[in-house]
Amino acid sequence: MKIGIDLHNTSPKKKVFVGMSGGVDSSVAALLLKKSGYDVTGVFIKVWQPDWAISNFGCTWREDRLDAMRVAAHIGIQFITLDLEDEYKREVVDYMINEYRQGKTPNPDVMCNKYVKFGGFYNYAMKHGADYVATGHYAQIKKIKNSFTLIAGDDKNKDQTYFLWTLKKEQLGKTLFPVGNMEKPEVRKIAKKCKLPNADKKDSQGLCFIGKINIKEFLSHYIPIKKGKVLNEKGKVIGIHDGASFYTIGERHGFNITEKTPNDEPYYVIDKDIKNNTIIVSHKNKLGELPNAVKKIKLRDTNWNQGEDPLGRRLKARSRYREELQNIKMIDEETVEFEKPQYTVSRGQSLVFYDGNVCLGGGIIEI
Repeated sequence: MKIGIDLHNTSPKKKVFVGMSGGVDSSVAALLLKKSGYDVTGVFIKVWQPDWAISNFGCTWREDRLDAMRVAAHIGIQFITLDLEDEYKREVVDYMINEYRQGKTPNPDVMCNKYVKFGGFYNYAMKHGADYVATGHYAQIKKIKNSFTLIAGDDKNKDQTYFLWTLKKEQLGKTLFPVGNMEKPEVRKIAKKCKLPNADKKDSQGLCFIGKINIKEFLSHYIPIKKGKVLNEKGKVIGIHDGASFYTIGERHGFNITEKTPNDEPYYVIDKDIKNNTIIVSHKNKLGELPNAVKKIKLRDTNWNQGEDPLGRRLKARSRYREELQNIKMIDEETVEFEKPQYTVSRGQSLVFYDGNVCLGGGIIEI
C-alpha cells in the first residue's frame, strides 16, 4: 500500500492528532498513519452551524461526526470531539459576512485553515502532547536540507496548497499530509480495500465544514437581497441582479440579462459598485479592451513560510483556486507586479505564491 507521507525522519510511535471530518480523505489519512506505526488520535472538530441551516438541511455535523467515529473504531484509534464553535463563528463566518458587505470576495476555506484547523485544533494538539497534527489535505511537506517546505499535491486537480498559504514556518515541521502524493481515485481505492465505513461517501460541497449550502444562499440570511442594475462596459442598463455584494469579479452566473441578441456570448462581472448597488459586465473577448485591468496590486496579511525575503524575486502566483499560474515580480513584501494585465483580480481573495511546485506563502488582495 502506498503511503503518501514524509515521515520527517522520525521514529515510530510518535503521537499524531488527525483532524477527521467524516470524509474519505481524512479517514484514509488516519488509516495510513496507523499503519505507519504512529500513535493516532482522531479528532472531530465541531464548528458553529446556524439554526436555519439545521432546520433546512439537518444537523450535518452530527452525521459527519458519526462517520468519523465509525472509521476510528474500524481502524482502532482513539477518538475525541473538539468544540471550536466560537473560533469558527468569529474568525470564519463573521469575517466572511463582513468582507462581502464591503464588496470583497474572501476565502472562507483559507480562514478556516488558519484559525480552526491550524489555529484552535493545532494549538489544542500541541498542548495535549501531540508531536504532529495531520489532515486529509492534498498537499505535501518535505524536509529539504534543514527546512520544511510546503509542496503542491501530486494530484493537480485536487492540490490544496492555495488554501494553506497561511501555515507558518514553524508549523510545517509538525504537520503531516498523508494523502498528499496520491490521486483521489487511489485514496478511494484504499478506503474500499480496507472496508472503511465511509468509503463511498461523496465529497463535501459548499461552505467549509457547514456543507450543503452555497455561499450566496448562506449570505442571503445576513445580507438582504436588493435588486440592482446590470450595466455593460458603456454604462447601459442590460439586466438586473440580486445585490452587488453577492458577486465576484469574473463571475458569469446569478444575474439576469434582459437586453439580449441572438448571438450574445456569456457576460462576466468586471466591476461592481456597492454604494450604488450596480455590477458591470462584459464579454470575455472584450477584456483586452477594458480599462479595469491591473498589473500592480497591494496585499495585506502576507505570510512567507520559508522566511525568505521576496524583494525583487520573479515568481508565479494565482489569485483563484485552480487558476493558471501567472508570472509576477515582488516589488516589496506587500506589492506585486504581474507580467500581464489581470482582469479578474478581486479584493479579499488570496494571492498565493509559487516557485515551481513549492508554495512560498501568500497574502490578501487589497488592490
